[in-house]
Amino acid sequence: MTMRIAIAGAGNVGRSIAQELIENGHQVMLIERQPKMLRPERVPDADWVLADACELASLEEADVAGCEVVVAATGDDKVNLVVSLLAKTEFAVGRVVARVNRAENEWLFTDQWGVDVAVSKPRVMAALVEEAVTVGDLVRLMTFRQGQANLVEITLPPAAPYVGHPVRSVPLPRDSALVAILRGKRVLTPSPDDPLEAGDELVFVCTAEVEDEVRGVVLGGAADR
Repeated sequence: MTMRIAIAGAGNVGRSIAQELIENGHQVMLIERQPKMLRPERVPDADWVLADACELASLEEADVAGCEVVVAATGDDKVNLVVSLLAKTEFAVGRVVARVNRAENEWLFTDQWGVDVAVSKPRVMAALVEEAVTVGDLVRLMTFRQGQANLVEITLPPAAPYVGHPVRSVPLPRDSALVAILRGKRVLTPSPDDPLEAGDELVFVCTAEVEDEVRGVVLGGAADR
């Protein structure tokens, strides 16, 4: 499905997100308030708007209400919070994704400020470090604030109880779902008959309340070693 997406902030982060989304077939509008940052040649297939995304009139003129997604990607957390709140409360945008620049501000990025998904660079970097060195443990990659669900990853050690067994044999608890298997350089959409292998990186969406249960089911006794 092609979506119309507005991105506030046309710095390196905003432009990178825009280019990726355009390559995936989406229609992207970049909103930037600094004239010197307005560089349409960097992402020529995007719609560029010179405006302050914190101003209601600017968002109305840009027709943010017609967007399925708004991304607050500036380098200022205060701006990202205001953009998120306006997008959700004034324009009823279905999905709002906000960049968190400073770790101490992460607690603010909740649905009360209109944020559906908060992406914290320190958290993502820490998770990537953990993911690279941790086998046999659960690593939280991202929090989806609106639904209070998390994206978590478990790398299977050889001793995990369901290595060699099909996906359907794993008795996952309620409020959890296996959404992807990363195997080497491949990304697999899990089907019930797919066997699990040692070294597989299993990606789940689950609530925080069942994370420990997911970990215990998937790792069994390996979770204690």
